[in-house]
Amino acid sequence: MTTATPASPAPTAAAPSLTSVFVRLKLALLRNGLRQSAGRTAAYVTSIVVTAVFAAGTVLAFVLLRGNADAVSVAVPMTAVLALAWTVMPLFVPSGDETLDPSRLVMLPLRPRSLVRALLVASLVGIGPLFTVCVALGAAFALARGAAGIVVSVLAVPLVTLVCVALSRAVAAANVRLLTSRKGRDLAVLSGLVIAVGIQLVNFGVQRLSRAGGLSVLEPAAELTGWLPPASAVAAVDAASAGDHTSAAARLLLTAAALGALLYWWQRSLVKLMTAPDGSTIGAAGEATAKDTAGRGLLNRLLPGGRTGTVMERSLRYIWRDPKTKAAWITSLAIGLIVPMVNALQGTGSIYFACFASGMLGIQMYNQFGQDTSAFWMVAQTISTTADAYAELRARALALLTITLPYTVLVTAATAAVLGDWPALPQALGLAFALLGAMLATGAVASANFPYSIPQDSAYKNVAPGQAGLAWISIFGGMLAAAVLCAPVIGATVFLHLTDREPLLWILLPGGTAYGALIAWAGLRMAAPRTARRLPEILAAVSKG
Repeated sequence: MTTATPASPAPTAAAPSLTSVFVRLKLALLRNGLRQSAGRTAAYVTSIVVTAVFAAGTVLAFVLLRGNADAVSVAVPMTAVLALAWTVMPLFVPSGDETLDPSRLVMLPLRPRSLVRALLVASLVGIGPLFTVCVALGAAFALARGAAGIVVSVLAVPLVTLVCVALSRAVAAANVRLLTSRKGRDLAVLSGLVIAVGIQLVNFGVQRLSRAGGLSVLEPAAELTGWLPPASAVAAVDAASAGDHTSAAARLLLTAAALGALLYWWQRSLVKLMTAPDGSTIGAAGEATAKDTAGRGLLNRLLPGGRTGTVMERSLRYIWRDPKTKAAWITSLAIGLIVPMVNALQGTGSIYFACFASGMLGIQMYNQFGQDTSAFWMVAQTISTTADAYAELRARALALLTITLPYTVLVTAATAAVLGDWPALPQALGLAFALLGAMLATGAVASANFPYSIPQDSAYKNVAPGQAGLAWISIFGGMLAAAVLCAPVIGATVFLHLTDREPLLWILLPGGTAYGALIAWAGLRMAAPRTARRLPEILAAVSKG
């Protein structure tokens, strides 16, 4: 009798590594995203081309700097700026990469350490890491000399890239609750402000460099950032090339330690994200409601009573809560300060540049009803007469003045302080107040005659399709009319200067203030009957988007 031997189990296929799975997932996300529309594909291809051009230009600049004594003064600070960009990128572009949100992986049985490793490798797939590698390679090529410099550069390039990517991911993981909330969307809308401010700062820096006559002015920045990871890795290449092996080793170890600390922070954030509850609980909601009620009571005590106070409170809350309104205001506040201050710091400005602040803030009076979007129908129910329309427009103008008046005084005084031209402060303030009053007047008239819708479904569209002409007429036509209305005050200023009557320039402060108030009152009176008659047309226009 024979006994049957049990069949040996069939060999099972080895499970793929988590890292390879995440890399394939990242590639699949990119591929499927490009298949959604031809426009998205074109935008992605265009971004690749633009990035490649910038990367090639950067590498070429570093090649030309090779052997130059000031090469380290450029390479090290530029690496630090690149790391700073990686730090703020997830805060201002939270929806640019779906894999930035690790909360999608909460329900999967994944260990944090293996998850961090897989996400780090997958994060190296993309345009940003490729550009970072190019910059690091160019910086290392410009500084590497001799065998020691080449060896250190081989270690420095991947360290710089990994630190930048890990820094970005760690910041995103630590702030993922914010990035997926309404405040995160507010940050995305404000990204345009960061770009505008950055352009002004870069322009100011370039002009200072051109006046300094060389790159040696960057040496203090290079010395400071040379001990800050990941720029310390690039500085280690220069130290090794100069024969300072102790300093090179210390800088490399500092960068490696920073990478380890970032990975540990990232892992801790993932553990907290996947195990701890968020703040959307009944207690948190009750606390928020209590704070909101307290804030409303304080605001009510500061504002006048009746319809005026109600409309002012609504307008001010729009400024604080609505993402697009908030973005427009913060952009105007920042640009209104940057333009006069940058020109003053360069020594080529005039105190009259402070009027730029009045102009930027006065634009917020245009398209008042479009800022309400489809909710304007509730406001329209309260307007039945010209008096109602005048009260509505006047209260909106007063809400705007609560911010613009002190801000105009602040910017004008700061410009005078930088220029050291305090005697010109009264005349500049008078002209600024006249311009502000003129823009309030023309803004009220433009809001009644040329309303347009502001779409809420996109952070980058400020005009509904088919209404671009209305927006151009409203804003630029109104600004031109405001300049014409300010002609008497401008003419008086020029006349007093040309006739050597500078001691009388102080009268422009009370005169310009009174003129601006008179023009604003006249504009509101002119716009009120037009608003009352055109309520159905205004409602249809602002609700189009």
